Amino acid sequence: MQQCCKVKNMKNLLRLKKLNETPFRKRVLDIFNKYPYAISMGVIEKELKDYNRITLYRTMKAFVKNGLIHEILMGGEETKFALCKEICSNEAHQHQHIHFKCKQCNSVTCVEIAKFPVISLPNYKIEELEIQATGVCAACQS
Repeated sequence: MQQCCKVKNMKNLLRLKKLNETPFRKRVLDIFNKYPYAISMGVIEKELKDYNRITLYRTMKAFVKNGLIHEILMGGEETKFALCKEICSNEAHQHQHIHFKCKQCNSVTCVEIAKFPVISLPNYKIEELEIQATGVCAACQS
């Protein structure tokens, strides 16, 4: 199972996404780099310890808007966030993966798949497609 994306060069990535590099934004990206799976706002808040709540929410909103992170809504649970690949932008998030939730450890992971299904609905225009799966992750099977 592939882990969520990692940021190798924050300065270039922030610049590529047309975001100013600030110490706070770098701290938030460091938190995403620390986890191999999607994380909740609660995890981010706990890791930051001392922060301005408005600054955090604005940072998260800017990260989503500019294609740096994406939101994951798993039925009835709190929103989780994961880093995007570099191809995502403020125009569109380009994800060819499944969001997988492990029933044992409760982690949510972005899993790349070789071929994303094409779905055609007559008289409908699909703008976004998300596939979710649940089961037992590789780590919990070991």
